[in-house]
Amino acid sequence: MLDILDKGICDTTTIRKILSKHLNKRVIFEYDLGRNKIETYPGIIKKLYNCVFLVEVDDVNKMVKSFSYADIITKTLKIKNSFFIIFSSYILI
Repeated sequence: MLDILDKGICDTTTIRKILSKHLNKRVIFEYDLGRNKIETYPGIIKKLYNCVFLVEVDDVNKMVKSFSYADIITKTLKIKNSFFIIFSSYILI
């Protein structure tokens, strides 16, 4: 287990490299809305850009959401798959 936030290696390029390994794969997103409200939904990481990445949510409408890499750094967004946590306060690679 590697704690990326305490080791000082948590930057957008590192996050992009790790997310690129999970591109077009099904993952679970937990987005903290504040005041103990968490939005959880399955989706697929579709596209990576310099500052944001796009997620296609698994629902009837196939809605596309965008998230910033800062959401991961600030622990607002957690990304998991069925086996382990990809991004949280700790990261398993």
